[in-house]
Amino acid sequence: MKHLRLRSFLFATAFVVWVVAFSGCKQVIASKAPPPPVTVSRPVQRDVIRWDQYSGYLTSPKTVTVSARVSGLIVEAPFQEGAIVHAADLLFKIDPRPFMADFNNKQAAVAQAKASAAKAKADNARNTELLQAQVIAQSDYDTTKATYLEDVASLNAAEAALETSRLNLEWTNVTAPITGRVSRMNVTVGNLVNGGAGQMTALTTIVSIDPLYCYISVPESTALRYQELAVKEQKDNVAGANVACSLQLENETNFPHQGVIDFVDNQVDVNTGTQQIRCVIANPTTVLTPGLFALTRIPASDRYNTLLIPDAAVNTDQNERYLLIVGANNVVEQRPVKLGAVFGNLRSITEGLKPGERVIVDGMQFAQPGGKVNAHEVAVSTASLDASDSVAAAPPVTQTPPDMRTAFRSDSRPSKERQ
Repeated sequence: MKHLRLRSFLFATAFVVWVVAFSGCKQVIASKAPPPPVTVSRPVQRDVIRWDQYSGYLTSPKTVTVSARVSGLIVEAPFQEGAIVHAADLLFKIDPRPFMADFNNKQAAVAQAKASAAKAKADNARNTELLQAQVIAQSDYDTTKATYLEDVASLNAAEAALETSRLNLEWTNVTAPITGRVSRMNVTVGNLVNGGAGQMTALTTIVSIDPLYCYISVPESTALRYQELAVKEQKDNVAGANVACSLQLENETNFPHQGVIDFVDNQVDVNTGTQQIRCVIANPTTVLTPGLFALTRIPASDRYNTLLIPDAAVNTDQNERYLLIVGANNVVEQRPVKLGAVFGNLRSITEGLKPGERVIVDGMQFAQPGGKVNAHEVAVSTASLDASDSVAAAPPVTQTPPDMRTAFRSDSRPSKERQ
């Protein structure tokens, strides 16, 4: 029994000695661990412009439905569907022969009325002299004068009928009323069409394409900011201030299409809290087409200078935003900062960061405030900044169908920038 107790005591003693030795060895190993590697970058200092972005659809300033104004048979349609047509170009030709016959008939009627009026005028002049000489009775003179006035009225009616016939003959040539892109033929050659009020046959449509409009709805706070810009330029309204705007399609970048705001609606929509404005965009190449989805941007600030770092370097601690700065002796410092807008994938820092300071942009999970790191420095890439032309934008505001306006009010305003 005593021998067994001695063995247990020796075993426990050896185990304690081993645990103490192992713990000490572990502390020695831990104390000798190298600082964790991190990637740092120095902020880029650039002049930038902040923009607002909105989504909308292109519309045509003028849309015309080309209709027949006289009834008849379509004998020609000398235009190409989908092509650009100019004002007064011939689109359709209605058989003019019946109208030409009627025009000739009306011309003959006018000639006949002129002859009758001329004879009646001569008779009236002659009887005037005879009445003055007291050769004829007053009643005979009155009859001659009445006949003359009736013939003059008949001549006027014949000339009016001739003008109507001339117009009908002219309207057999259906021409383009505006310059724009023509649609397909609704009626082809060989078909009868109806003309006249209330029953005119629609032949095709034309939409003007240079310039084009893009209607967008902006939050009321943004509309007020644009109005302040107009007041600053001593203009009565935003349309008069010539606020620039630019536009891009879904397959484009860098907003290549330039224009200006030329219209602001006269009231704010109380259901959505937005105000409609209109951008007019030049389209000399006719690349833009009415109905296309477009992203529009409007300057929200003047050009200003700021410090930019990768947005991924910003950390969050509840409501506080901070950066991890590598200072002297590669010691990490947690620095609260105030954020500005996003430009590409770079974030503007308005307060808390100085030029030349090293910001941890990768490996932040290994860095501890007050601890040392092994910093590897890389330059900040400005490719996204250059590609976006210094764009800082709120999330695009999408035009909302009427049945969604009730639910739109809480979602239509751009989200606030992180402060």
